[in-house]
Amino acid sequence: MFDTIIIGGGPSGLSAALNLRRDNKTVLIIEKEGIGGQIAKSPKVENIPGTKSISGLEFVDNLTSQVMDLGAEFEFDEVLEVKKINTYFEVKTTYNSFQSKTIIIATGAKHRKMNLPHEDELIGKGISYCAVCDGAFYKDQDVVLIGDANTALQYALVLASYCKHVYLNTLFDKFFGDKILIDRVLTKENIIVEHNLNLIKINGTNELESLVFENTKTKEIKEFKTNGCFIAIGQIPQNEIFKDLVDLNKGFIVTNEKMETKTEGVYAIGDCRDKLLRQLTTSFNDGSIASYFVSHYIDTKF
Repeated sequence: MFDTIIIGGGPSGLSAALNLRRDNKTVLIIEKEGIGGQIAKSPKVENIPGTKSISGLEFVDNLTSQVMDLGAEFEFDEVLEVKKINTYFEVKTTYNSFQSKTIIIATGAKHRKMNLPHEDELIGKGISYCAVCDGAFYKDQDVVLIGDANTALQYALVLASYCKHVYLNTLFDKFFGDKILIDRVLTKENIIVEHNLNLIKINGTNELESLVFENTKTKEIKEFKTNGCFIAIGQIPQNEIFKDLVDLNKGFIVTNEKMETKTEGVYAIGDCRDKLLRQLTTSFNDGSIASYFVSHYIDTKF
């Protein structure tokens, strides 16, 4: 019987584990893929307070070692079901079954991809899904941004402050974001908007070299020579197996400020949670908040 089981080994889950172990709580982290989540693939991280620059992999290695040294346990397996039985929880995985007093869901969210050849291998080498994280690396350069909703519009404004030109390409003939953001984007001289463009090819071996689009109406082919492409077409949460324990909003888990869900003893943190901003630092924040209230819950209920 663990004090808590954390489902997901990304920054938020590791942050929660760190604080819970410092409070002498027993912790099991269950991760189905690889420790660290999306940040582990980033070649350079520069938005951690107190750390000028570090690779995502080095950051993850450091944090994982810190958590392991404190005594957290790890299980590499896929969670299939979580049930509440009286005052405790049962977590079934592909090969095992575990019990705990509390559950912290930290499953993250995957960026929606274009699903084109070379996309995955060029992540961090010209392809990015986070303008806030990587925009500064393209200072005074021309970049392409793909997307048509609020995130894309916000990214366009962020990139416009760094880049020479931002070519904002949308699949349809209009934006689907807030009017105030649309107006701000349209008034920026270095943001060039073009609608009805569908990305059909990504060129580059060791780094991004160009992008090829097809106009969905005229069928005209257009190539953009660029070393930077930002893709902002949405995120995909993976929370369906928890739907009996939590409320979902567009697939994301609804919590209060204590990271509590509708089920007592179940908490959600990080990118899987319904919130306005998803960054590395906000993941730390979620993990720290949840760990405090999880510890308090355990101390008062058991």
